[in-house]
Amino acid sequence: MTDRKACEGCRDGTGFDVPITMAFQPIVDVEARKPFAFEALVRGNNGQGAAEILSSVSATNRYAFDQKCRVTAIESAAELNLADTGAYVSINFLPNAVYEPRACIRTTLEAALRTGFPADKIIFEFTEVERLDAEHVLHILRTYRSLGFRTAIDDFGAGYSSFDLLCEFQPDIVKLDMNVIRGIDKSSVRQSVVRNTLNLLNDLDILAVCEGIETIGEYEALRDLGVRLMQGYLFAKPDISVLPEPEWPDADVPPVLSLKA
Repeated sequence: MTDRKACEGCRDGTGFDVPITMAFQPIVDVEARKPFAFEALVRGNNGQGAAEILSSVSATNRYAFDQKCRVTAIESAAELNLADTGAYVSINFLPNAVYEPRACIRTTLEAALRTGFPADKIIFEFTEVERLDAEHVLHILRTYRSLGFRTAIDDFGAGYSSFDLLCEFQPDIVKLDMNVIRGIDKSSVRQSVVRNTLNLLNDLDILAVCEGIETIGEYEALRDLGVRLMQGYLFAKPDISVLPEPEWPDADVPPVLSLKA
């Protein structure tokens, strides 16, 4: 099947028949103590994890899978009144499942219009889990930005060409890979890497999110480095069909103003 034929097929909602739902995990603003966004994470209707669902994705159905995830995320976010919280919904997408950005975004826009979910509260994030055509990725990101969406690079530091992409395109958000964050309170090397990465992102006017935070020690080390946006089990685990309420390690400290939307 050619890319064009696969793309035409996914517009009709055919090609990926595994029932899915979405779990949501907050990305929190630890200074304002409120969710900045909720990441939509694919799950099976019977609670199957992402890995089991992804094992059903192939080169021939990835287009339909990508579209189904987008629509399901927007429908679920609308049902949960996510936009009323002031937070964004962050949707993962597969760059190799986008044939032409403006064509492949139609179903997303239709879902947002149909459900009443504001398109300007959608973040599209991607992970470089495989080698990709850099020009193709840049075309997608630039198109999404021109349409009013926010863009994010996930797992920064673990992909193939994250720094190369930053030289050509500055996304709104960069999420630092959890393997860089893990045990940062016990590693001066990790602290130095994160500190200098944060300085770089700040110079480029990019918001930094540190993900995978599980311990108070990691949280405190990141707070000392000035990190404001965080995600991890310390605050909330993903939950299906609900917006988890974050727990705050320093709930006795008064919150400050939120980041700019």
